[in-house]
Amino acid sequence: MKPHEEHRSHSAKRLSFRVVTVSTSRYQKEKGGQEYTDESGDTAAELIEGAGHNVSSRMLVPDDLRLIGKQVKDFLKSEEDVLLLTGGTGAAESDVTIEAVRPFFDKELEGFGELFRRLSYDEVGTAAMLTRAMAGVSKGKVFLCLPGSPGAVRTALNFALGELPHLIHVARA
Repeated sequence: MKPHEEHRSHSAKRLSFRVVTVSTSRYQKEKGGQEYTDESGDTAAELIEGAGHNVSSRMLVPDDLRLIGKQVKDFLKSEEDVLLLTGGTGAAESDVTIEAVRPFFDKELEGFGELFRRLSYDEVGTAAMLTRAMAGVSKGKVFLCLPGSPGAVRTALNFALGELPHLIHVARA
């Protein structure tokens, strides 16, 4: 048996996810008592649960370094395995998810972003270069920072969900 296959055989079968949607416009609607949709968060939850994992919490935060950082700190204290953030990964001045999350990484997983952009290129063409999607690990936990579109969430989770138990196993070894 190859080492990665052995790791997979010892990996957890069910992971716990925290899904955080980063969107100032949705956050303002929620705070104002208005209805809003969270298609990306809904897509993430549907795919995660469809793969047999658990979404233990969902949050909505604005594009704010401090509030995103608070979610990261809370996650690191929790029993959850994966923090999935959707939104705030683009090139706009207000996109600060990467800046808020990266300082917490023990290791960044550059291959995640590379693979995501490659697969996105097949779907959206050269616009794929606008994303700063990334993944990392800290204290045996996994972080996924994804763009805020449902299609991007679907693209990322379609390739990543199957590998996350293996990644958690390796990060905790």
